[in-house]
Amino acid sequence: MNDLIGEVANHLQRAERVLFITGAGISADSGLPTYRGVGGLYDDVLTDDELPIEVALSGTMLRARPTLTWKYVLEIEKACRGAVPNRGHELIAAIEKQKPDTWVLTQNIDGFHRRAGSENLIEIHGHLLDLQCTRCDWKEEAVNFSHLALPPKCMRCNGPIRPDVVFFGEMLPDEKIETLYREMERGFDMVFSVGTTSVFPYISEPVLAARRSGVPTVEINPGETDISELVDYRLRMGAAEAMAALAEGALGD
Repeated sequence: MNDLIGEVANHLQRAERVLFITGAGISADSGLPTYRGVGGLYDDVLTDDELPIEVALSGTMLRARPTLTWKYVLEIEKACRGAVPNRGHELIAAIEKQKPDTWVLTQNIDGFHRRAGSENLIEIHGHLLDLQCTRCDWKEEAVNFSHLALPPKCMRCNGPIRPDVVFFGEMLPDEKIETLYREMERGFDMVFSVGTTSVFPYISEPVLAARRSGVPTVEINPGETDISELVDYRLRMGAAEAMAALAEGALGD
């Protein structure tokens, strides 16, 4: 494994434009569950309301029964409350400081990359604590949701509010997709997949595009995923552990 890490670290040291694609696995070391949608609370089980989580946390349910959807949004926020970015997030941000063309594409809505200092950041599914009104232009970043009544209303117009996240069945934001494809068009020198199963096409596509272009691709994941057999390098490790080893070799951290 040391030889493999050394080889990946050498590639990273030479690269100028790096893309890190991250999923729930990178936040596991912060104590967050790795459940579908946000990252284990509901894996293979129904919610208390006897619904799949994909139904409870759908755009359709939010419009039809906002109190029910918000019930599970609050559960997710409570599971995230008090957690902080870990060494994996911090080291990716440190790499960006040394290599300013480094980008992060994350499925996570916990905001940890943002808090760790990453600036070239595509939060493709949004950020849980960014609240917005569906009727007026009111927006606010909350500290937590402990003060919210159900369903919460806008303090300005009393309209329904929602977190700025992509619920199941909703479209991805155009501007974030455009940013991703703009940076893919510019090309990367190295692409990492970190702690994600890569089941969504927009998550696996940058890895596959890099592979077609002969760009080194790396997967950091202790488990098997849809791209495990396709990448150049596989590090079967937790995200924080792997990033610490790579940073030591590539950045002298």
